[in-house]
Amino acid sequence: MRTSHKAEIINALKDFDTPAITNVIGSYPGESFCLGLYDPWKDHWYTDQSIRCMFPELGRTVGYAVTCVYGLPQPDRPARPFIELVEALDASPKPTILVFQQNFPPELAGKVGLAGGVMTTTIKAVGCVGALSNGPSRDIDEIRPMQFQYMLSGTTAGHGDMAIWEINVPVSVAGMEVNPGEIIHMDENGACKFPADKIEDILENARRLRDEEAVLMAKLARANSSSEIRKLFNKGSY
Repeated sequence: MRTSHKAEIINALKDFDTPAITNVIGSYPGESFCLGLYDPWKDHWYTDQSIRCMFPELGRTVGYAVTCVYGLPQPDRPARPFIELVEALDASPKPTILVFQQNFPPELAGKVGLAGGVMTTTIKAVGCVGALSNGPSRDIDEIRPMQFQYMLSGTTAGHGDMAIWEINVPVSVAGMEVNPGEIIHMDENGACKFPADKIEDILENARRLRDEEAVLMAKLARANSSSEIRKLFNKGSY
């Protein structure tokens, strides 16, 4: 698939909220519009309620996952330079979403203001449009005008010494397991992921489901009794 076509599809996916995308990915196994890429309960392909969208006014954000793991510096574990993470973002198809797993001791995990204004400005410069993490960050007021989306557990003002342990490895964030290069779709409802080679099928089925739901909801709005509603539900999903 040519790069320009991929970019068009990514932009088109912003027409749909994240729950609509999950419907197509795996939430309705057995339905013709659902690709059944994951088990809706047993697999780890969307986020739980432990994180929230920091800038819901920005709408939907879609991009290729670049991943890393942060933790405390360790004498026997060499840290990866931040510039290597920047280079990984630069080398990825665009746009990117940074998915960074925070592995800090429980007594510190809630007070790591990891990504701030300088880090955000840097990764945005190489095509990153959003970030997703299982911990907090900071400088939210500084980042807000940058039109860069964050999904975090919250915010906190400071931090101590930190280290990048790994870059572009499988990570787990808020119940979602992410591999480098997968597509992330996120908004104020949460985030989900799917393989990049399924992007055309996701868009096609999302459009189909939107049209089917529009017809169903129009009929439901005109229904005058539960018996009419029963007939409508017997003909489709839900």
